[in-house]
Amino acid sequence: MSTSAHPTAGAISADATVTDRLVGANERYAAAFGDPGMDARPVLGVAVVACMDARLDLHAALGLELGDCHTIRNAGGVVTDDVIRSLTISQRALGTRSVVLIHHTGCGLESLTEEFRHELEMEVGQRPAWAVEAFRDVDQDVRQSMQRVRTSPFLLRTDDVRGFVFDVTTGLLREIDPATDAETDPA
Repeated sequence: MSTSAHPTAGAISADATVTDRLVGANERYAAAFGDPGMDARPVLGVAVVACMDARLDLHAALGLELGDCHTIRNAGGVVTDDVIRSLTISQRALGTRSVVLIHHTGCGLESLTEEFRHELEMEVGQRPAWAVEAFRDVDQDVRQSMQRVRTSPFLLRTDDVRGFVFDVTTGLLREIDPATDAETDPA
């Protein structure tokens, strides 16, 4: 029984790996492929930063086509130094103007802690240089990610940065106000 949303076309041998399946799919894709005549500049001038979760089909969820955007994905969709690096290249070298941040409900990072790094260190004898970036409150983590983008000295355009939470059960985006609840609460 396949857990993939897309069963493979044609038979593959019993000893084929998942990578073999992907390479076979690429061969079928390439057979019908035509150069779209695009360059690396996204048509819509937007970079989307999102979680790597397999339940997020960003192009379908956002109505995007090939060439519309830059897509940057990592665990949690958090804005790390490497995301800032990619956004800087996206803006300064390839002309993007807008940044859309997308976290989601039921994220695996909500069940981890920075203790994960310690456990890795105990297992392999070396502590990872990177942070887990675990979080408990997805809305607050989106706010933190928006703030990291808006305050980066490397980015040219930080006026059109918006953050969302994608609901994995409904497919809907919910926009996050960048202000904290304490800042918006008149009490």
